[in-house]
Amino acid sequence: MNEKKKILIVEDESNIAQLLAVNLMLAGYDYEIASDGEEGLEKALTGTFDLILLDLMLPKMNGFEVCARVRKKLSTPIIMVTAREEEKDKILGLDTGADDYVTKPFSLNELLSRIKANIRRNANELINPEKEGSGEEKIIKIRGLNIDTEKYDVSLDGEQISLSRQEYDLILFLAQNLGKPYTREQLMESVWGYEGYLGDIRAVDVTVSRLRAKIEKDPSNPEYLLTKRGIGYYLK
Repeated sequence: MNEKKKILIVEDESNIAQLLAVNLMLAGYDYEIASDGEEGLEKALTGTFDLILLDLMLPKMNGFEVCARVRKKLSTPIIMVTAREEEKDKILGLDTGADDYVTKPFSLNELLSRIKANIRRNANELINPEKEGSGEEKIIKIRGLNIDTEKYDVSLDGEQISLSRQEYDLILFLAQNLGKPYTREQLMESVWGYEGYLGDIRAVDVTVSRLRAKIEKDPSNPEYLLTKRGIGYYLK
């Protein structure tokens, strides 16, 4: 029997925390609740969780700071849950390491779908079965860029590059489909795992921007990760 997945809810509004807890329990998850940023950070770093639901506006330490500190230590998926709608906050949340962003009021069904997709992706359950076990090369070489699919390592001109799980999944998918452009919506479904596209396309743009900063000599004039005007992104 599979062990239940465990979610950390970091939320200072008790009614919202309890609503999330009840629905997670009904969906078959275990959970813990932290009511402020400091408690959330401590629980995240000392416990074992499959995903973190992180509110942005928290007492003692805000969600941006919690996210950044967690991401320095762990690759646990993080979904930010907040009432703020400002564009810069969404970008900052994703840029500090969040995997997704949900604005209150949110659909519980949509949130549960995102939770499921992020957990599956983090557990390697979204690997393309046509690629896996079909004789696909273990090391993908694109000029100076090497992707070791067994060790989950990426190197450029012999130097290893530190990538987040999200960044690795994106570059691997594009490398396995070299030269083929994908829309942001297609990437949200194929890489992020959102069936029917439930995610925010900003997550794709932010991840591409971070990747370019790491693999391109001049991110403003990329040689590897390119944009197909009017369509989306591809690896050359």
